[in-house]
Amino acid sequence: MSSSRGSVAHGKENIEFSLFHVDRKTLEIAVHPDRTVVVKAPFGIDHEAIRTRVARRGGWIIRQRDFFRQFDPRTPARRYVGGETHLYLGRHYRLKVGGSNLDIVKLTRGFFEIQVQGTVSSEKVKRLLDGWYREKAAGKFWESLDRCWPSFEKLSFAKPKLQIRRMRKRWGSLSANGRLTLNIDLIQAPRECIDYVIVHELSHLRYADHGPKFYRFMDNVMPDWEKRKRKLEITLA
Repeated sequence: MSSSRGSVAHGKENIEFSLFHVDRKTLEIAVHPDRTVVVKAPFGIDHEAIRTRVARRGGWIIRQRDFFRQFDPRTPARRYVGGETHLYLGRHYRLKVGGSNLDIVKLTRGFFEIQVQGTVSSEKVKRLLDGWYREKAAGKFWESLDRCWPSFEKLSFAKPKLQIRRMRKRWGSLSANGRLTLNIDLIQAPRECIDYVIVHELSHLRYADHGPKFYRFMDNVMPDWEKRKRKLEITLA
């Protein structure tokens, strides 16, 4: 895979994009929630042809960037101190932090109760909460995959293996060898949004690109996927 940067003009706007040449058959243009534009193109397509394609999609790119801009200012950096709110499955919970002879994280009565062994620090609180999120994600993501899988099982696909890790700009991905990767931060989103991400990635078993057939397939499997997508973007903005 090779990467570079480019830009095109669209009216008074300048669209800068990151370009990745990858082993695929079609060109994909994506606008991420941080408003960055990422283009994935097959090997062999020259840069000018790619700029032309981006320019043709200029209006759509600007609309997507404007959509994400409405969520600024984005969630401030977490400090992991008492009273701060953190999300779990789409709901906000306040932190209650204290010292103890054991490290404990409990979700009870609208609070994350976090007991820290020894000296209390934001670093320790973050480590404990991240571990709790990872443990819950392992179970909840598998539950979601099991909910979504029947729509794909009948098409004779092999059920993907699931892995969880932190991803900077994606909620999920599906590798060529059938591994479904989900962003651990997705555990903060409502269940229906987790299902949306999984259905989106599983749909790539049928269609590798994001062409019209892919979205028609999504419409059949999950008719309200656009509503779920918007809810995800708003919740985790």
